[in-house]
Amino acid sequence: MKIAIATALKSEWDHIEKILEGSREVAACGRSFRLGKIGPNEIVLGETGIGKVNAAIGATTIIDAFMPDCFLSTGVAGGLDSSLHVMDVVAADEVVYHDVDCGPGNEYGQVQGLPPRFTCDPRLLAHAKRIEVPTEAEPAHAVAGLLASGDRFISKPQQLAVIKSRFRDALAVDMESGALAQVCHIYKLPFLSYRILSDTPHGTDRFAQYSNFWEAVAERAFAVTHEFLESLPASLDEIPLS
Repeated sequence: MKIAIATALKSEWDHIEKILEGSREVAACGRSFRLGKIGPNEIVLGETGIGKVNAAIGATTIIDAFMPDCFLSTGVAGGLDSSLHVMDVVAADEVVYHDVDCGPGNEYGQVQGLPPRFTCDPRLLAHAKRIEVPTEAEPAHAVAGLLASGDRFISKPQQLAVIKSRFRDALAVDMESGALAQVCHIYKLPFLSYRILSDTPHGTDRFAQYSNFWEAVAERAFAVTHEFLESLPASLDEIPLS
């Protein structure tokens, strides 16, 4: 199958591109993408840039130009739940906006006319939940749950508290998955957000945690993402749900 993979940052893109076999550059709509293979699957890899608008433009371009069979958002996210640690993985079962309020008649986080939350593909999620890759510390693993998305880097405890008060089941936060999930919902394309935690509520300085992640553990952390991608079968229908 053909899989579209979107990252927000070049540093995230680099960790996927290094396992892309036969990598070659292809231009579409004035943007540059990499095509190749991971395991049995064709890959379209794109760096969208940070935030919802960049993510939506990048996703729309990829879908229109390459017509993938499914779409993955990967890279890093910030942890919202105190049970999680740096290098854990959140595989989103649902994605919600934490910074959208369309007023009466809509749930907080809901874009009017669209679902309150975007549901991720159950087959991709089932595959993600089976992945476990030993690291030099503890085995990294994927936890399924709600990912909250919006145009803000969550670095202050009060920001985290506001999001958790509205979405008590939210496990992580990022800046692109909401827009990517919305685009895929509109296109009726199977979607999953698969994010490594770069910072968590355990630290007093989340930006320092985030910076240290890239300096100290990113290489080991992305081994989980590599295993997820390399072990995906050639069809979503081949993935058992239980």
